[in-house]
Amino acid sequence: MPTYLIIKIQSKLTEYLLITTEPMTCPVPKDQQPLNEYVELKEAFFYRWAKLARSQYLRVLLLMWLGFTTAFSPVAMSIESPSKHLWQFICVASIGGSVGLILPVLLLLSGWGHVKQRLDSAKIFYEESGWYDGQTWEKPEADLAKDRLLVAYEIKPVMTRLQKTLLGIVGFLVLSLCALKYF
Repeated sequence: MPTYLIIKIQSKLTEYLLITTEPMTCPVPKDQQPLNEYVELKEAFFYRWAKLARSQYLRVLLLMWLGFTTAFSPVAMSIESPSKHLWQFICVASIGGSVGLILPVLLLLSGWGHVKQRLDSAKIFYEESGWYDGQTWEKPEADLAKDRLLVAYEIKPVMTRLQKTLLGIVGFLVLSLCALKYF
């Protein structure tokens, strides 16, 4: 019995539905197929944060930053005493929180980048039963076009958001370092 795949893509102006009317003749195991990897990634607890609405996404980032800043506060206390140098203590704790926040954002960027690369690629590397029997499969043009459409409308905006987030964190880190040095 043929299986049908429906992919819903939403852009700012329109909504697209990609429907395959014929079953995929893909020899790649289901868990290694790029489209299934995408679905799994976007539903995963940690990785779905990147697709949240802007206010929710910023709230998650703020809460993570506050968590890392709180966790780094004892180290900041050993560097600068909050009773004598409150501003320096805040700057050092903020630096620790920013460095801590870079790591999950890099992990998000890495995961989404991997799926983007697999969907964008014309040839897919897969393992049939173990590390020793790797194969490559070339996607048919129709599947490649659908995957690239998915990348353009679903994954590139997430990647752009994560890159801007990383840039913002690095900017905040530089600002905190400058404030620590000059104030």
